[in-house]
Amino acid sequence: MNLAELLEYIGNGEPLIAGTEAFACMERYSHEAMRLTAELNGAYHTPDAVRDFMARITGREIDPAFRLFPPFYTDFGKNIRLGRNVFINACCCFQDQGGITVGDNALIGHRVTLATINHGLRPEERGVHHLAPIVIGKNVWIGSGAILLPGVRIGDGAVVAAGAVVRSDVDAACVAGGVPAKIIRRIS
Repeated sequence: MNLAELLEYIGNGEPLIAGTEAFACMERYSHEAMRLTAELNGAYHTPDAVRDFMARITGREIDPAFRLFPPFYTDFGKNIRLGRNVFINACCCFQDQGGITVGDNALIGHRVTLATINHGLRPEERGVHHLAPIVIGKNVWIGSGAILLPGVRIGDGAVVAAGAVVRSDVDAACVAGGVPAKIIRRIS
C-alpha cells in the first residue's frame, strides 16, 4: 500500500487495525515523521527552514506566512493540511492519522493537542484505531493546553479557551471552554 492508497482508505472512514497492510503503511510514515520532528526539534532553525521541515513532514507546500515555534510533535504528518498565515506555538501535538485541517489565519497556542484516533473500548479491540478528522476553520484561536478530540469541527472565528477539552463541534463566532467544553458566549 502506498501513501495515496492509505489516505484514501482513511478518508473512507476505515479503521486502522494492527497487523494489517494499512497499519504497516501508516507505521512507515510514522517513523519518517518521528525522524523529521526529531531533527526539527533538535536545534534552532530559521523560519524558512522550519517551513521546509513542515513541507517534508506533511508532504505539502507550506504558505510563506506560516509560522511555527518548535518543538512540534506529530506521529504521522501526512494528513495535516495547513491554510495561509497559520501560527502554531511551542509544544503542540498533532495526532493526524484521521486528518487535521487548519484554516487560514488560525492561531494555535502552546501545548495544544489535536487527537484524531480513538482505540476500541474493549481490551480485545484496543488494536483497532477509529479515525475521525479535526477541522479548524478560518480565523480560529485555540488557547494553550486545549485538547480537541476526534471528529470535532471548530467554526470560523471561534475561540477555544485555554485548557478546554473539546469533544463536540464549536459553532462559528463562539467562545467554548471547560471540561468538557461548552459554548460560553457568542462573539459579536
